[in-house]
Amino acid sequence: MKIDRLIGILSILLQREKVTAPFLADTFEVSRRTISRDIEALCRAGIPISTAQGAGGGLSIMSGYRVDKALLTSSDMQAILAGLRSLDSVSGTNQYARLMEKLAGPGLMAREGSLLIDLASWYKGPLSEKLGVLQGAIGESRLAGFCYYAPGGESRRVIEPYYIVFRWGSWYVWGYCLERGDYRLFKLNRMTGLELMEGFIPRDAPYPDLSDERVFPGNYRVEAVVPKEYKWRLVEEYGEHCFTVEPDGRCRASIDFTNLHSAVDWLLEFRGDAELVGPPEVREELLKMGRKILDMYGET
Repeated sequence: MKIDRLIGILSILLQREKVTAPFLADTFEVSRRTISRDIEALCRAGIPISTAQGAGGGLSIMSGYRVDKALLTSSDMQAILAGLRSLDSVSGTNQYARLMEKLAGPGLMAREGSLLIDLASWYKGPLSEKLGVLQGAIGESRLAGFCYYAPGGESRRVIEPYYIVFRWGSWYVWGYCLERGDYRLFKLNRMTGLELMEGFIPRDAPYPDLSDERVFPGNYRVEAVVPKEYKWRLVEEYGEHCFTVEPDGRCRASIDFTNLHSAVDWLLEFRGDAELVGPPEVREELLKMGRKILDMYGET
């Protein structure tokens, strides 16, 4: 991608006193003509790059603009590399790791990092393909159409995509939904038939509000007492402050859920070992589900 190459060229220029166009062309595996256009783009962006002809000449950033090389330490570069490798875990390529190697100065990448991040899912193949399509749609300002499966049913959506988001352990796309006439967050693993459509004029799209309270409002506060054997699960899912320990060792948990069904599903995962304290509507839903199970599997 051009933006990756521009960042890479700028990083090299900041770290070295002078480089040649052939060196940059070989480094980024493009033509010298492409490098010339990239240098022009950087100059238009306000970065003062000077060109010296003849023996000993080359490209350099004018004096007074250069950033101190100590700005990025080895630890900084390793942290950046871990983040870029996490993107490679989704795409299944080494594109970002190779970019990082080009950005790094001598010695900064001498040792491997200890932080490993894998953002891939069980559906790595389809997910990588969707991410590629959506990145193209955002870069080219083209509409994206897809079939979307949600708890409320199945629907056909067409959106103006603006941001790809990794949050809550899953990948999403944030865009303007033409059907709803508003911005929406769509989970990639719920999409099928994703395709690029005609172009659109980008809006001044707001940055998505990804706070838990905004996306998953706590409409149902469930209070339940669970055996101490499940304490690990409470800590893992909601933290150590979501419960108190009773005198008999059981855990009294108080947790907010977005809707009634989410609360019921959570309680059922305890296989009957969780004792619901409230609210009453959750108890009624559990009883209704229990009767349905008994009718289906009970003795005749």
